[in-house]
Amino acid sequence: TELLADFYQRFEDQPLVIDKWFALQATVPGEATVERVQTLSGHAAFRLNNPNRCRSLLGNFAHGNPAAFHRPDGAGYRLVADTVIQLDRINPQVAARLVSSFNRWRKIEPVRRERMRSELERINAACRSSDVGEIVSRALAGATKG
Repeated sequence: TELLADFYQRFEDQPLVIDKWFALQATVPGEATVERVQTLSGHAAFRLNNPNRCRSLLGNFAHGNPAAFHRPDGAGYRLVADTVIQLDRINPQVAARLVSSFNRWRKIEPVRRERMRSELERINAACRSSDVGEIVSRALAGATKG
């Protein structure tokens, strides 16, 4: 933690380096990564309306950290779904890319599958953009509540 803070202090004026700083922390395997990503989403250098920063933190978490994203309690799914819902109003294209992390939900074991399906339905009910709607509709096509 001290090393990360020191690194940030040294490079805070270099956006591409800070994007990597966020990405590194989002891809650390382990139980605490969901909470770390939640905390980092409130960091002074993080802005949801900055596409590169959003992809660095949340895109890397959802697409590059399967252990944390698929955490058994579903916290990773909730975090990404909450972000997609917020992001849909700001940048639907980035939200659509992020929601694609749910595309393989049918290939996951049953407990996680149900949690992913539930989050997809929550996203579907909340999001208004065609970008997100198209991906979620395709993902849910033919799904039945189970």
